[in-house]
Amino acid sequence: MKPVGGTDIISTVEFNHTGELLATGDKGGRVVIFQREPESKNAPHSQGEYDVYSTFQSHEPEFDYLKSLEIEEKINKIKWLPQQNAAHSLLSTNDKTIKLWKITERDKRPEGYNLKDEEGKLKDLSTVTSLQVPVLKPMDLMVEVSPRRVFANGHTYHINSISVNSDCETYMSADDLRINLWHLAITDRSFNIVDIKPANMEDLTEVITASEFHPHHCNLFVYSSSKGSLRLCDMRAAALCDKHSKLFEEPEDPSNRSFFSEIISSVSDVKFSHSGRYMLTRDYLTVKVWDLNMEARPIETYQVHDYLRSKLCSLYENDCIFDKFECAWNGSDSVIMTGAYNNFFRMFDRNTKRDVTLEASRESSKPRAVLKPRRVCVGGKRRRDDISVDSLDFTKKILHTAWHPAENIIAIAATNNLYIFQDKVNSEMH
Repeated sequence: MKPVGGTDIISTVEFNHTGELLATGDKGGRVVIFQREPESKNAPHSQGEYDVYSTFQSHEPEFDYLKSLEIEEKINKIKWLPQQNAAHSLLSTNDKTIKLWKITERDKRPEGYNLKDEEGKLKDLSTVTSLQVPVLKPMDLMVEVSPRRVFANGHTYHINSISVNSDCETYMSADDLRINLWHLAITDRSFNIVDIKPANMEDLTEVITASEFHPHHCNLFVYSSSKGSLRLCDMRAAALCDKHSKLFEEPEDPSNRSFFSEIISSVSDVKFSHSGRYMLTRDYLTVKVWDLNMEARPIETYQVHDYLRSKLCSLYENDCIFDKFECAWNGSDSVIMTGAYNNFFRMFDRNTKRDVTLEASRESSKPRAVLKPRRVCVGGKRRRDDISVDSLDFTKKILHTAWHPAENIIAIAATNNLYIFQDKVNSEMH
């Protein structure tokens, strides 16, 4: 586990399908890819660390002259494509433009050309008197990143999510009001599959906040809304999926109704479980697990930081109430993770119903340091290591987290530091 410094704020974190690579995107439009080092023979129990593998500039700032609008270079999302050959591929997007990148390795170079010299310039043909067979000589490993496709002009509003389909041929991108389906090989057109834009924008009551394809059924996808609902859509039913197949919504408890109810019920992230049976959602105060077969209410609700309920007024004034926290499943769908303030992150064990608050800090990131559970206390008696709710730092927030697809390794983005924690002792959640 180690923090990686950086001048720019990390805006997305994503493991690839094997967990060997980890990509981060930042506000400056850069993508940094980390690779897991192989286990060393001397210390077989020490799993390989993640080291920088490649860094490249994915997006540049742009200006939309028609709308007099600056388009930030900030990377909103990164999604890896399933690996088909020796190369790796990923999609990265800012507010408007999605790019497909190919990452390849080169550790050999050809030598002994007949018509070119070592610098690659053409030889004088009169000097070529004999033929030689070019040979491949080993060289230092080079990682090359090349842009393969640019998918532009598909969105009027800001892209908030992209998701690669299980058919490995298509992907979708969502903004506030529309979801588009793209073919990975076709850049100049996409198909609009959801459009919730009303004829009169004054009638707008909700926006799309996140969307994701089902992990196994290429015809199913879900999208969440700012009203706290989830809509499961089936692309076999109609070309335009404005009529959802299922609506997942929890009726509001009238006793909890307040000025902030609508804001804090907005879903900031939705993730299918690896099994495809459940969905995980995050709103401002809770994470919820939904069963695809039960629309009426979630089967599990976990309080992330209920102690903030009394602080909603000041969180509204400093805009923190609009923070968009993500959530993640572990590889076996038994534990869920999400971020909080003060560089805290939370884990909930679905089987034992135990939960834990951990902190991503420079102290906890020393090699072989054990993460100590943290507690937030609200008034009354305080234990020695407890932290008071009034002394929480709301500028330190963990919005982006990722869990290795098979092992207990997690990546935590804390502003401009990336923390990688791995459990080398057991497979419990601490």
